[in-house]
Amino acid sequence: MPDTIPDKPSLMIRRRIAAPPAKVYAAWTQPEKLARWWGPEGCEMIDASIDAKIGGTFRIRFKEPGPDGEIHDVSGTYDAVETDAKLSFSWQWITMPERKSHVTLTFVAEDRGAATILTLHHTQFFDEAARDGHQEGWSSALDKLEVCCTSE
Repeated sequence: MPDTIPDKPSLMIRRRIAAPPAKVYAAWTQPEKLARWWGPEGCEMIDASIDAKIGGTFRIRFKEPGPDGEIHDVSGTYDAVETDAKLSFSWQWITMPERKSHVTLTFVAEDRGAATILTLHHTQFFDEAARDGHQEGWSSALDKLEVCCTSE
């Protein structure tokens, strides 16, 4: 019997956001817009650089709540960029470079372009604990994204 490589954990989150795909996409690709919603509830954005093109990179730093809140630093490289439709990129925490994973976002118009179905597919987690932590973080951040995109 041949050896098989076990599948690494992954997660998929699908959200309907009452804003057009261009607005939701911009919230992911423009640092000043990303700063309005990024990170789990209570986190504070420190800075973000985004070069949303194939081969371009991003780096985002944010801080957990409280005076001694941990600073998180994540970066990656884009391997697919389709304006208002898709972003795909590597995902790597500076504190754990060996735990590289991958994120794909799709933005699909609904209600004649007035809303967006956002699908986030995060794959190649190191283990289930990493997946579960990201599930919680992404869910909280996407709640903030939804409010940000629908309140402007």
